[in-house]
Amino acid sequence: MAWHAPLNRAMPVRFRILGSGSAGNAALLQTDDTRVLVDAGFSTRRLEELLAAAGESLARIDAILLTHEHGDHAAGLSGLARHPHIRVFANQGTARTVQRTLKHRASWQIFETGATFRFRDLEVASFAVPHDAQDPVGFCLAHGHEGDLLAPRRSLAWLTDLGHAPQHVRERLRDIDVLVVEANYCPRLLEADTKRPWSVKQRINGRHGHLSNDATRELLQSVASPRWRHVFFAHLSRDCNTPAAVEAACAPALAGLRCGFSVVAPGEGTPAYEF
Repeated sequence: MAWHAPLNRAMPVRFRILGSGSAGNAALLQTDDTRVLVDAGFSTRRLEELLAAAGESLARIDAILLTHEHGDHAAGLSGLARHPHIRVFANQGTARTVQRTLKHRASWQIFETGATFRFRDLEVASFAVPHDAQDPVGFCLAHGHEGDLLAPRRSLAWLTDLGHAPQHVRERLRDIDVLVVEANYCPRLLEADTKRPWSVKQRINGRHGHLSNDATRELLQSVASPRWRHVFFAHLSRDCNTPAAVEAACAPALAGLRCGFSVVAPGEGTPAYEF
């Protein structure tokens, strides 16, 4: 009988949220050949601590995908002078705004909003989102190929910091495996909050602010896909939301789907998830 070498299957995509919420946001995605951060909204020291807990380090990170310039997504870039190998992918508006705050020149890799590009073994599709920043985007990250038994196509959508979900955003969510979506505030808790002035509350619940739990539920119900494997509810407000409120509002949108979900508490991260 002839001997055949075992097939070398690609490793699963490994994903974990390092931290999420108004104080900072960052996530780590790993494939066979690539380690990227989606946003870097913590100090460099804190990023190193979070990565160390995940068995990684900034020295091993290949790139950062930046959604927009707000500090809770971009603060870590200020300390990257010691890591010039890390490429920073951003559109022109975001890069220009962040660069003004830096003492070193970041290794910018500029893309046009709406463009799809490749970085090593990842395909990255960007899309515009409505938020009060220069040119904010979401991302769909894909690895592998449709119909490839050794390296099947697996994809993740990153969708935070948006005041509403236009149709082009909704369409991005149908054919992905894993979804990270914002559930920023509970309307009742935001209304009752005494820390934020009325003008800030108006910004948060405006069309270029953040998604409420109810808005997130409606979004999921409108595009619910049997392909989804897991939904991460992220970017929760520490003062104006709770994991229990998110689960009560949003879990019904996933009823009938073979889809798990996790609610990421403010300031917390998640264990590694493979898909």
